[in-house]
Amino acid sequence: MPTSDFHAFGPSHLAVLGICLGLLLLLTGLRRLKPEVAVWAERALALVLLTHWPLVALNHWLQGTSEWGNSLPLHLCDVAGISGGIALLTRNRLAAEIVYFFGLAGTLQGLITPNLDQDYPAFRFYAFFVLHGGVVVAALHVVTSLGCPPREGSVPRMVGLTLLYALVVGLVNTVTKANFAFLCEKPAQASLMNVLGPWPWYIGSLVLLCAVFYSVLYAPFFVARKLRAQKTA
Repeated sequence: MPTSDFHAFGPSHLAVLGICLGLLLLLTGLRRLKPEVAVWAERALALVLLTHWPLVALNHWLQGTSEWGNSLPLHLCDVAGISGGIALLTRNRLAAEIVYFFGLAGTLQGLITPNLDQDYPAFRFYAFFVLHGGVVVAALHVVTSLGCPPREGSVPRMVGLTLLYALVVGLVNTVTKANFAFLCEKPAQASLMNVLGPWPWYIGSLVLLCAVFYSVLYAPFFVARKLRAQKTA
């Protein structure tokens, strides 16, 4: 079936955003009212996130379009997706922090301003939104309904992990000529990177923004802990 060009906030994009919101509300409701059903729903979402990369890589191989950039799970959203699957299944706190901070500081922007050129029903459309939507839903569900909020010290810990991640993918980009984490070139579609200056200066700006975004994302939990401490003092 022929596909048309994708347009941000067009009918298909708005439908996806609505589905993501509905899925988050459904998981929240199930966790409160039918926890035994919620477990299976969470496992299903975890399975989707954990199998997304191998299935997409397999599709590229079958289509003869495999390259380093779509064969390794090194994009920020891939790391967030794998961490989200682990967190949903095990409630591992580090995995929960990774999907929360990577997912809401990075993947959420991709969900809102997709780096996408093909609209529904292209495979690329499904692959993109299943991952990005699934990561955002998992990130919010894990830290709220599953009771795995960011721990104390999570902001410097995640800044350190982000720098380590950037170092690793930077080395991989150098060897493979890929563009993981958009460290070599900005995405084709409009994004926050467009206002951060030219390469390589926008990379430094991204590091600073990560620290700011992580701090903002941690703020509600910091305030909640302070309030609880005052009540028990």
